[in-house]
Amino acid sequence: MSDHLARRDWQNLNVPERNRLPARASFVPYGAADAALTYDRGSSDRFMLLNGEWAFHYAGRPEEAPASFYMPEFDDSGWDRLAVPSHWQLHGYGAPHYTDLYYPFPVCPPEVPADNPTGTYRRTFTLPESWLSWNVFLQFQGVDSAFHVWLNGSYVGYSQGSRLPSEFAIAPFVREGENVLAVQVYQWSDGSYLEDQDMWWLSGIFRDVALVAQPKTYLEDYTVVADLDADGRTGLLHVRAQVAKDRAMTGNVVLEWRLTDGEQGTEAASGVCPVDGWSEDGDEATAHFRAQLIDVRPWTAETPALYDLLLTLKMADGDTLEVVPTRVGFRRVEVRGSRLLVNGMPIRLRGVNRHDHHPERGRAVTVETMEQDVVLMKRHNINAVRTAHYPNDPRFYDLCDRYGLYVMDETDLETHGFELIGDADRLSNDPAWEEAYVERLRRMVERDKNHPSILFWSLGNESGFGCNHEAMAAWCRSADPTRLIHYEGDREAKVCDVFSTMYSTVEKMIGFGQRENEEKPHVLCEYAHAMGNGPGGLLEYEEAFRNYPRLAGGFVWEWIDHGLSRRTEDGRTYYAYGGDYGDEPNNGNFVIDGLVTPDRTPSPGLLEYKKIIEPVTVEAFDAGQGTVTIRNRYDFLNLSHLRLVWTVLADGAPLASGSAPLPDVPPGGTAPLTLPLHRPARLLPGAEYRLELRFVLASDTSWAPYGHEVAWAQLELPGWAAAGLSAQPAATAPHPLLAEERAGELVLRGADFALSFGLARGDIRSWTGAGRPLLRRSPALTLWRPPIDNDMYVVADWRKACLHLARDDARSFAWERLDSGTVRCTRRIRTAPPVYDWGYESVWTYTVYGSGLVELQVQGTPYGKPPEMLPRIGLRMELPGDYDRVVWYGRGPGESYPDSKQAARFGRYDCSVDGLAFPYVYPQENGNRSDVRWAAFLSGSGTGLLAAGMPQFDFGAHWHTPEDIEQAKHTTDLVKRDFITLHLDYRHNGLGSASCGQGQLPPYRLEQHEFTFAVRLMTVNEQGAALEVAARCLRAGDVR
Repeated sequence: MSDHLARRDWQNLNVPERNRLPARASFVPYGAADAALTYDRGSSDRFMLLNGEWAFHYAGRPEEAPASFYMPEFDDSGWDRLAVPSHWQLHGYGAPHYTDLYYPFPVCPPEVPADNPTGTYRRTFTLPESWLSWNVFLQFQGVDSAFHVWLNGSYVGYSQGSRLPSEFAIAPFVREGENVLAVQVYQWSDGSYLEDQDMWWLSGIFRDVALVAQPKTYLEDYTVVADLDADGRTGLLHVRAQVAKDRAMTGNVVLEWRLTDGEQGTEAASGVCPVDGWSEDGDEATAHFRAQLIDVRPWTAETPALYDLLLTLKMADGDTLEVVPTRVGFRRVEVRGSRLLVNGMPIRLRGVNRHDHHPERGRAVTVETMEQDVVLMKRHNINAVRTAHYPNDPRFYDLCDRYGLYVMDETDLETHGFELIGDADRLSNDPAWEEAYVERLRRMVERDKNHPSILFWSLGNESGFGCNHEAMAAWCRSADPTRLIHYEGDREAKVCDVFSTMYSTVEKMIGFGQRENEEKPHVLCEYAHAMGNGPGGLLEYEEAFRNYPRLAGGFVWEWIDHGLSRRTEDGRTYYAYGGDYGDEPNNGNFVIDGLVTPDRTPSPGLLEYKKIIEPVTVEAFDAGQGTVTIRNRYDFLNLSHLRLVWTVLADGAPLASGSAPLPDVPPGGTAPLTLPLHRPARLLPGAEYRLELRFVLASDTSWAPYGHEVAWAQLELPGWAAAGLSAQPAATAPHPLLAEERAGELVLRGADFALSFGLARGDIRSWTGAGRPLLRRSPALTLWRPPIDNDMYVVADWRKACLHLARDDARSFAWERLDSGTVRCTRRIRTAPPVYDWGYESVWTYTVYGSGLVELQVQGTPYGKPPEMLPRIGLRMELPGDYDRVVWYGRGPGESYPDSKQAARFGRYDCSVDGLAFPYVYPQENGNRSDVRWAAFLSGSGTGLLAAGMPQFDFGAHWHTPEDIEQAKHTTDLVKRDFITLHLDYRHNGLGSASCGQGQLPPYRLEQHEFTFAVRLMTVNEQGAALEVAARCLRAGDVR
């Protein structure tokens, strides 16, 4: 047995590494300044990426891997080939496994299963000749979960800590010509006990592998502190560099430095400092310098001003040894009283938690994917990201520095599964694990210490609390006193600079905000669990943050659905979640909880979040004077970078518009804007008039082009309405309406329509307009919706009450003629489930006019003891499949619900039935449109059914029945029907985020109560503007 197998380092708590170099800042050395300032590692002649195709062997346990695989002469021609970086499970070796907190193996720390899947990798490389006399370092940015390394048959070392860098000095082992690198990776290690994050268990070399060459005398590490003086404009630069020296080298070494403005390219400061203070061995020394800069451009997430610092290590005679570039941002983060301050100003975190994820590559995300995430965040008004729950690829922080995002950098540490055995603090309070805890933090801090975007070091996530966290905080505070320490598990903020909770309710957050005597601010590190359709209730959280300065904001959970791409046998793509790979135990679709879908399509929840946290809001509006008072909710920017685009809308149609630059409103300030609003001489009776304000970028930025919408508002113009909607029919001669009973039906005939009711049940048997059928199934009262993920803790109670089985039972039907053109039909319905003695008694009144207008009023009264909260109250019916075009006036264009409709603006919209749906990874209720005044369901020829609210309704239309949606587990389970299921709803229950956190807030809870719901229905055969006229007349009742 090989020595590495006998030692079993992967489950030896005393061996976190062998021969791994101490962690240092992440940087790439260059040979010249011009190449260094490109920040393109590919332009460096001292950097070699080893990504690509490697020979790969997979074994069920370490002992089953080929012997002597690390020897150069070993024949790997029979092995498979695997891309690096990647996860082997996503290429057919083993299978992905998802858990939220379960350990997928027996808990017996530090031991892990002997059946420990093992991946063995081999590849060759050839070094440039110049490298052979230099120091050469082998860097792994991420290997899950532990690995040994050999080069040319010689043992190099061992490391663990999956999302942390590992670096080895390999100069003694390299040779001229072909070099053979071998790596053996173990799926489980004692480190796995510290990596129980809510995500897929995926293994392998999943981040970059690279070689870095540095001269024998080289820059080993450096720390940049770019602070701001109290005046907020004076920059205080302090750089400390560690230099390693070749003992055989003679001559003195100096460090030359130059700081230039990254935007303007002008030199801000420069200098030369000696390298001195050599160690006793004469091989290590330091160089440090300070500089004070007047009138610097401070770095914030809103104004990410960066400077370029070039560190050039030279011989005293002028020969350049190497050049290292780094971006510098001058900023200060601190807690003062109970406020979180950046550069002396209070800030609010409008953040998200972000996991590394790609639907095909897992956590092996590319820099292009990282940049896509950062740009999407900026475009949706997000200003902060928590690297949940581990350090990201170093390039992610470069992007946050450049684009402007505050970062909470989180240690790769979570022991959540110990809660299940009733011992959440077990490892955290065990001194034997102290070094394992501290070294994870140390490796993160040392790598990321020079990034201005990082405000917080987080000690991990959901690992209880104990002496090991205290040791982490003590080391961190000593190593970097310039940043804040966070850890949610430190409930009393014993060692942290902020109080932190997760999933606190709005009520609790208000209570935290009222604790004005606290000396530390409060951060909500996870909230608004974005699982499936939701989150609802974001507005109330934002209002709490605004109203209570102690609340520093928070981070929505989470950024992206972790679905993995799979295909059905017929080639259709869907996204897999826990259990889809036969993985047990698992937490199902709990991993599908993001603001963007796996392909990074923004969800309705992300659009809602963008609207809620927008940086410009309207505080007051005087319609008569045309004066709008706006507030600047940025923390640092004034509003001069935005333009106002305004439009007057009549039922969504533009009447007048204009634009203007915004004044220089300071952060937090307000300003009045006067617009040239002129009331038209002729107004449309019954039309709704609104003023729409759009605040857009006045010029291109790095993250969005000119004209990108940052914020918007719609303001009612009630004084512009010419007349209200009619309550009585227009004073015109009624169309005649024929009525007769025939073959058990009441048959009504009028102006190009026919409508029949069953005399026994009072249901609509047929309804035709212009010779075409309008309905396929008669309206029925429904209280059910396909459960959403946020219903997960109430749906069992609903099912127990048989709510999903409630059905209409017709008790009576009668009709009467009111006049020659009007018939009224009355049916009494009991809607109730089996088993229990609760339900709704309802009276349905159809008033049918000879013109074809049908007024339907439903009055419902609950009896017995229904569930206190209902999913919906509304009408369900079916339309023929050719009515697949939907035009409506109401909120849109996307879906909306009672507690998630701030992002849906009033307008006239036109789309297909397909376009109404949102494809949640786990099928559930979706596609509702709120506060709708009218909606038309049309065929290609323009004929169809027109519905008008009295005064409004919600609607949803799908190619699938609610039962289809409820039974489906993936989008590919949904088979398109040949008819459309239409819901016209009185009310929907709110969404909340109770899958983990706040349930529906009281204003949005649909509790059982008496209700009256009315809607006007009519056949329509209109196109374009004629449809608007018909809809307006129908709303007014002027078609009787």
